[in-house]
Amino acid sequence: MRLYGERGGTCAETARELGVDPGSPPGWVKRADAAQAPPEGNPFRMAEDLRRLRRENERLKRGNGMLLKAGAFFAGRQL
Repeated sequence: MRLYGERGGTCAETARELGVDPGSPPGWVKRADAAQAPPEGNPFRMAEDLRRLRRENERLKRGNGMLLKAGAFFAGRQL
């Protein structure tokens, strides 16, 4: 995508020069721009991160609950 940015042509022209499908470079440009943008400025990325963190938090809570129950169970048994 550096080639597209440096030359300033259209995505279709860049695709022809590279010998790739003309529909591919616009997607590459969008992904490259999204990768360079700070996550604080992208509300979609922030929402995705929030969902991921909430899922991880729930998973960790379940694991912690299981460990507490197992600890209580084994604490009540004589070894």
